[in-house]
Amino acid sequence: MSGYGPGGPFLADCPARLAVELIADKWTAVVLYGLSQGPVRHGELIELIGGISRKMLTQTLRRLEAHGLVRRHAYPEVPPRVEYELTPLGATLIDPIHMLTEWARANGEAVLDALDAFEADPEPVAHGD
Repeated sequence: MSGYGPGGPFLADCPARLAVELIADKWTAVVLYGLSQGPVRHGELIELIGGISRKMLTQTLRRLEAHGLVRRHAYPEVPPRVEYELTPLGATLIDPIHMLTEWARANGEAVLDALDAFEADPEPVAHGD
């Protein structure tokens, strides 16, 4: 028995589930961590992160802004300058992201070894249900 029942924290309409789905996105944690040292311009963030398209970064930043984790600041200059920074709410995720990063460093090889073993013999495990 899992200990989670009806009304648990991960129901479809629960704020906890929404938050987990938001941060579980492929780019969210990377973008938030990229903003953790202070305001950054879009192009600088692309270089810092690597492997993300301009379109995907824009979509991720907009989603994070809509959820109150990132602030966009457009300066009235010519040429226009836009910077992104974490909100105080967004900054609360940096420690958990750092902890996940440390876990990944410590356990990444074990995860890859398990994947290799599974791919070599992908027999399903009986669960006794």
